[in-house]
Amino acid sequence: QVQLVESGGGLVQAGGSLRLACAASGRSFRNYVMGWSRQAPGKEREFVAAIISYGGGAQYYADSVKGRFTISRDNAKNTVYLQMNNLKFEDTAVYYCAAGLAFSRNLNSYDYWGQGTQVTVSS
Repeated sequence: QVQLVESGGGLVQAGGSLRLACAASGRSFRNYVMGWSRQAPGKEREFVAAIISYGGGAQYYADSVKGRFTISRDNAKNTVYLQMNNLKFEDTAVYYCAAGLAFSRNLNSYDYWGQGTQVTVSS
């Protein structure tokens, strides 16, 4: 069982930056692929980024955030981060952290989810 708690959301102006964090409980954090997804009002939840634990920590991004967002993890702290730069109005959403045993852009493949943190970008 893995419990995930996100933090770091808030209100920021367009062009600004935020850093989200997701703290995980449990002793098997390093075994999980960690991902971030988001859900804007009236829209479906969408994949944002993911990072694997082994093999150099390969990272994967949605095209909409590539070059602006960076996912990273600290296995010693059981924490995954999402650094978001050059934020745009359309990045406004609730951001969710997730854990799964294999990488996928399909959100149904992730086994554990956090409660979400709101990111609001003002234009």
